[in-house]
Amino acid sequence: MLKDYLPRDIYNLIIKNFSFADINEIRMRANENLIIVIKNKKYYLKDENGEFVKANTNMIENFVRRISENSIYAYNDNIKNGYITLKRGIRVGLCGSIVTDGDNIVTVKEFQAVNIRIPHIVKNCSLMAYDYLVENNEVKNTLIISAPGNGKTTFVRDFIYQLYAHNVSKNILVADERNEMCSVVGGEPAVDLGGFCDIYTNCTKTFAFKNGIRSMRPDIIVTDEIDLDKDLESIIEAINSGVAVIATIHASGLNQLKKKKNFDRVLDEKFFSRFVVLSGDEGPGTLTGIYDEKLNCLYCR
Repeated sequence: MLKDYLPRDIYNLIIKNFSFADINEIRMRANENLIIVIKNKKYYLKDENGEFVKANTNMIENFVRRISENSIYAYNDNIKNGYITLKRGIRVGLCGSIVTDGDNIVTVKEFQAVNIRIPHIVKNCSLMAYDYLVENNEVKNTLIISAPGNGKTTFVRDFIYQLYAHNVSKNILVADERNEMCSVVGGEPAVDLGGFCDIYTNCTKTFAFKNGIRSMRPDIIVTDEIDLDKDLESIIEAINSGVAVIATIHASGLNQLKKKKNFDRVLDEKFFSRFVVLSGDEGPGTLTGIYDEKLNCLYCR
């Protein structure tokens, strides 16, 4: 897939020295060494002479032009949100000069860095937690916690699939605000989530929750990277409507989670009955702990 977008010499060096089956990220920063990330470890790409390969602005600009099919304008809605999603779920984060009109972001230009994130489907990675999160075919309201890059999205994808595999015949609405969980391109998700999913992409969680409950009649809503300051009311509305919620949030662990605004309310009113903590201790998605609504440990690694 990336063969169509990366410079040929860069692509050839990558496949000679690494396997795309192992790579999590490829980072190109202007005038800096090109970095390959595998299981949270960084490796510098080297050329045939053993010299570090440096990215430059032309390389980055050409790469962005290729992934946008030579039409920055056509992809601008994604670009101004900082990413472009490619086929097979590859997601390219973009960093550069932000062009604004008042408080509105118009576009991004003069790209300085890209982060190519290569998804990996890890079948059965959520199985160890499954019986803690599903009881009598009913899914518990669950918050999944990890630092960025430690497997939240991989875990959620597999959990959705496991509901299908276990024949938990529920309507699942995926509120995929940044098109990261499902990586929908041309109306087709790049990952196999089973047969029970309806998907909103590239919209706010407020829109997805409000319109989804009204029009799609979900039994479960799944969403990624919530902000307890902005998204909590939508989650409460869903729960009060009888809809189970599976959500993820950025935090290194429970101690950091407890410091987040509104988390005390989450605990006091028991909106979530399960908290799943993931880490990168043994690679992204390492299950560290499962806790109940009072943060009592049900499973601790």
